[in-house]
Amino acid sequence: MFKRKAYDELLKWKNEWNGKYACLLEGARRVGKTTIAEEFARNEYDSYILIDFSNTSKEMLEIFDDISKLDRFFLRLQLETGVELYERKSVIIFDEIQLFPKARQAIKHLVKDGRYDYIETGSLISIKKNVKDILIPSEEHKIRVYPMDYEEFIWATKGNSNILAMAYKSNVELGNATNRNAMKDFRIYMAIGGMPQAVEQYIITNNFDAVDKVKREILELYYDDLKKIDDSGRITDMYKSVPCQLVAKKKHYVITKATGKQKTRKDEERLFELIESGLVLPCYNVLNPSISLSQTKDVNCFKLYLSDIGLFTTMIFNDSQNGISDIYKRLLSDTLPADLGYLYENVVAQAIKSSGRDLYYHTWRKEKSTHSFEIDFLITSKNKVIPIEVKSSSVKNHKSIDNFGEKYSQYVGERFLLSQKDVGKIGVLKLKPIYMILWLLKDL
Repeated sequence: MFKRKAYDELLKWKNEWNGKYACLLEGARRVGKTTIAEEFARNEYDSYILIDFSNTSKEMLEIFDDISKLDRFFLRLQLETGVELYERKSVIIFDEIQLFPKARQAIKHLVKDGRYDYIETGSLISIKKNVKDILIPSEEHKIRVYPMDYEEFIWATKGNSNILAMAYKSNVELGNATNRNAMKDFRIYMAIGGMPQAVEQYIITNNFDAVDKVKREILELYYDDLKKIDDSGRITDMYKSVPCQLVAKKKHYVITKATGKQKTRKDEERLFELIESGLVLPCYNVLNPSISLSQTKDVNCFKLYLSDIGLFTTMIFNDSQNGISDIYKRLLSDTLPADLGYLYENVVAQAIKSSGRDLYYHTWRKEKSTHSFEIDFLITSKNKVIPIEVKSSSVKNHKSIDNFGEKYSQYVGERFLLSQKDVGKIGVLKLKPIYMILWLLKDL
């Protein structure tokens, strides 16, 4: 079991709510929800029952037909599983609860009873679709589970994240050799990503071909899931198009570029379902960052990033003429001929989203020009707007963030440019190596 930040969120839920709310772990498939829930139950309770609704007996399902007499309900659960439950010392896990909405509806009554705690796990790709005939319980505390971030990856690979935390706080140049080694470690994370199965395969084999095979299996699983909710294949095309549109440096996501057909109202619904699945991360264009990011976002103008940088890497180099091993070697050594700005943007988007923030960017027209300025990401801190620019190599060109600082000077706080370069400063612009993004976000 890898150390995951969601575990600490579960501890907070258990201690703060003391049985008054069930906990719903939600997220894309294969991000580790079930593993986290079961490890937590094993460590923090005297006993637990796990009911996997993707693989359970007819007899177990029939227990939920009548929950009017809870004494009998709990007795049947214990007899069916052979697990004894202890009042306020046991937890019941409803795994893949989207497959059996009746159990989710029962949460209201089970929580009110108060004898045990309840953890639900659900895949976002279908959990929102399978609720039309049930009363959704209000007694749910939701925790979003994402692929492993860079700090979790460091923990999994037995590294020391405290060193990077100290390096960030020191705010001094690390030197070329140290920074280069730190960037190489970060590119390993970019190559593998944060899907627990891929990380585990890397630790076991130290073989990128084996890791890539795992990631391709996960992608095939996602494609199959998307086809189940849309047999036309258009949602699948929309998902596959995300890396390509970022590579093409599109100012916003374009449905017709994904489908190759005229956009329909149904396509807009499909795109919404893709976003709801958690497989992609929407980043909305903000019309007026001087007022509010959330209130002035343009819901019809957004970019999409993938929820996992490792899957992004596999998808973008899927049709490469070179062998996959060669691609990974070139990525790690930073010798790929392509501009990798889109890869670094995606990994920053993933970090911002997993920190609990929504994603925003801003574009505006240059004076006396048909071209535009663009800020890759905007976040807020202490009532100030924090612009973040991402560069894959050179940091010489930073006209967009400079212009943004002048245009919205009274609203702007610190300004950051993330790249492969060492810690530095150009005027008020702070330069940070991209591997420091998580600690930057914690500090804001």
